Amino acid sequence: MKRILRLIPAAVLALAAAALPAEAAEKIRVLLVTGGHAFERPQFFKLFEDNAELAFTAVEHPDAKDAAGKPDPFELALAPDAAKEFDVLVLYDMWQKISDGGKTNLVALLKQGKGLVSLHHSIANYQAWDEWETIIGGRYYLADKVVNGVQKKRCLWKHGVDIPVKIAAEHPVTAGLSDFTLHDETYKGYDVAPDVQVLLRTDEPTSGKELAWAKTYEKARVVYLQLGHDHVAYEDANYRRLVANAIRWAAGR
Repeated sequence: MKRILRLIPAAVLALAAAALPAEAAEKIRVLLVTGGHAFERPQFFKLFEDNAELAFTAVEHPDAKDAAGKPDPFELALAPDAAKEFDVLVLYDMWQKISDGGKTNLVALLKQGKGLVSLHHSIANYQAWDEWETIIGGRYYLADKVVNGVQKKRCLWKHGVDIPVKIAAEHPVTAGLSDFTLHDETYKGYDVAPDVQVLLRTDEPTSGKELAWAKTYEKARVVYLQLGHDHVAYEDANYRRLVANAIRWAAGR
């Protein structure tokens, strides 16, 4: 099931989540976050609608032109009374603004063990918030930057690449999968933390070597999947299994 909520107070969001039908009670409850980057909406949401294990609510960051002075639905959903209604956060956004309260609430939820799955361009979130890199285990640079005295160049991307995907580890996220090829968008030049467990690799020269990884942050299980630019990925059986497995593992199922 899908609901799309925008600019709704946290108390209302909590009541809406509590009103899920009884048959959804045992489903994995997902808060699906978009905004800040264009994507193929119907095809992307179908990826989640087709997953019978999930009951999800979609929230979207406000358009930049509408953001001034308006609450961000994602930050409202991080408030304790609202966020307790969800098991896993799935991020498919590329957003930069987050208040101090939003940072505090997000970290608090992860410390409680709320799962996090970060997809594709969400690795570029919150460029000015260093903790984001610690949370997901990587950083995509939107501009040249000096980090700890090291010059980091703006990362690269390329559309429409046949990416050879190699299984790098036996893990619940890669369960049921073998090596495959996906026509997708590549990223190159992003940082990957040394303490992550790499799940997927590639030797595609326009891509970083690590395509997916798992880690923990405080009590939270965290997965990053670099793949997933458009409907070709959304509709691919291997990608669908990856996303489903990632959500299930992050939820502790």
